[in-house]
Order: sequence, then structure tokens, then C-alpha cells
Amino acid sequence: MQIRDIMRACTVMPVLVIEKVEHAVPLAQALVAGGIRVLEVTLRTEAALEAVKAIADNVPDAIVGVGTVVRPEQFAQAKAAGAVFAVTPGLTPKLAAAGREAGIQILPGVMTPSEAIAALEEGFDAMKLFPAEQAGSLGMLKAMGGPLPQILFCPTGGVSVESAPKLLALPNVGCVGGSWLAPKDLVAKGDWAAITELAREASGLRG
Repeated sequence: MQIRDIMRACTVMPVLVIEKVEHAVPLAQALVAGGIRVLEVTLRTEAALEAVKAIADNVPDAIVGVGTVVRPEQFAQAKAAGAVFAVTPGLTPKLAAAGREAGIQILPGVMTPSEAIAALEEGFDAMKLFPAEQAGSLGMLKAMGGPLPQILFCPTGGVSVESAPKLLALPNVGCVGGSWLAPKDLVAKGDWAAITELAREASGLRG
């Protein structure tokens, strides 16, 4: 599955910060039950890679990837854990080379037209606009669509259930990234039914 296919397989790509491995499988199951199959587990916690492996091994309907990839060696580690894609907040030649070597699909982060062109030169035509809100979000994506229509974006950072529909209506947006699908309080108390409802709502945002 190519990165564009992964992006189009979801409306919202949840940005998941998993503190405890035992939360990984029920959280993933809750999101999948609500129609959200593509899951980005951020590498911000010690439990992250183990959580990815647990989801890959136990939730076959999930398409699990990693986020917050900032070091070259993390691509191979993610692939070994069962991740099928990796998301970066930015892109360097070293990261691009390491991702290709690991054989994992990559969604590189960009914020400006120059960064987007640099990513194109590295062979990427699907990118994360990050941080989207600070970059101009809707206005920036509309502006980028003129000179760079070949790029498919996933805006992430400051995207909400209220702003997502307008972003998803743009022709150069494949999906949006959001952290609101797995609130810390719901995860902490194991309210998986509430998370499924949030996922179900997010699944219908494209209209």
C-alpha cells in the first residue's frame, strides 16, 4: 500500500500518544470500530514501539504507522515493530535516505513552499503540512494548490472537528491529522465506547 492509498483510506489520521502498552489494542479496536483504520502512533513515549507491535499483531483491520520520526534509525525500528508507514515533522536528506533504506512508506512534514519543493526533489508527492494552523492551514493549502497541484497533503497541528470539513473539501487534501480522537482522559479511564463515537463522527467529516 502506497502512502497516497493510506491517506485516502482515512478521513482523520489520529495522532496517538500511548503511554501504556495495555491501552494500545483496545484503543486501536475502538478507533477501527468507528471507521478509523489508519493510526499514527507517535514515538514520544517509551511504550510507542511496543504499542505498534501490539496493534500490528492483534488488530488486523488497522493500518498502523508511527509519527514524530526525527532520527534515521527510527524508520527501521518502526518497520521491525510492524509499522507500514512513518510520519516526520520535517525532512532532511538523511531522513529521506534512511526511510527509503528501511522500505517503509513515508509522509514527510513540510511547512513552506521551499520545503515542499525540496521534498518533491527527494521523490515525495504526499506530505504533511505541519504545524498546519501556524502555517496558515486552509489559506496555505489553497495557495500551495496553484503552483504545486501534484502534492497531496495531510494538514496536522491545530486541526479540529470544526475545521476539518473545510480542509477535507480541498482537492489537494487526502486526510487530516488530529489528536482529538483519543483524549487523554478517555484513554486513561478506558472509555473505549466514547472513543468509538468520536471516530464515527470523524469518519463522516468528508461529507
